[in-house]
Amino acid sequence: MVYRAPAPQPLFENRFDAGKQLAEKLTAYKNEQAIVLAIPNGGLPVGLQVALAIAAELDVVIARKIPIPLRPEGGFGAVADDGTMILNNEIVRSLGLTQSQINYQVAKVRNDIQQRSLIFRNNRQLSVVTGKTAIIIDDGLASGFTMMAAVESVRRRRPARIIVAVPVASEMAVRKVEKIADRVVTVHTALVPKFYVSYYYRYWHEMTDDDGLKCIREWEVRRYKPNLKSINQPL
Repeated sequence: MVYRAPAPQPLFENRFDAGKQLAEKLTAYKNEQAIVLAIPNGGLPVGLQVALAIAAELDVVIARKIPIPLRPEGGFGAVADDGTMILNNEIVRSLGLTQSQINYQVAKVRNDIQQRSLIFRNNRQLSVVTGKTAIIIDDGLASGFTMMAAVESVRRRRPARIIVAVPVASEMAVRKVEKIADRVVTVHTALVPKFYVSYYYRYWHEMTDDDGLKCIREWEVRRYKPNLKSINQPL
C-alpha cells in the first residue's frame, strides 16, 4: 500500500471512502430500477458502496485499456467484454502503429478479458439491464477510453439510460464521456495539466482479482442487510 501526500481536495482515504462519497451524489436513484455495473478491479469497492447505499443490483462490465507496445503503462484505446473497441486515433497516428500491431495488442486484451470474465462471472449470464438505469462505475477517469468502451457495450443491451459515476475525473475525460452517456456524475472534476487517479486517494494500491471478488461476495451478504459491518479491509 502506498501513502500519498494530501492531494487537491476532495481527498479520498481509499476506494471504499470514495464510494461512500459518490453514493451521496446518486441518492436520486435509490430504490429505482437501477443496476450498478462496476469496472473491475478498482471500480468494485466503489460500486459496492454505491449499490448498498441506493439498494441496487451489483454486477461487472469488463473493459480494459489496449496497452501501447513496449509502453504498457500507456494505452491507445480500450476493449469491452462484448468485443466493443474504442481507439484513440490521435495516439495511433502519432505512434505510427500498424494494423498488425493494433490487431496483436487487441487480441491480447480480448484474451485477458475472456479470462477475467470466467473469474468474475463463472459462467453466469449477463445481468439484464433492458429498461433499467445502468450506473457504470470506476475508481476514476483519466483518459476516459476504458469507460467509453464500457458505455458503448452496455448501450447495446438497451438500458433506459446510462449514468457514468466516478469519484474523480479529468475534465478532458468528462467531456468525452458526456457525449455518449446520459449523465456523468463525479465528486470532483480536475482541470490539471497531468492527471493521475491515484493522486486523489490517500491510500492506493493495485487491486487483485481476489480483492474484486471479495467485494462481490460482500454485496451478496449485505444486500439485504446493508448495516452489517464490512467484511473487507479498506481498498
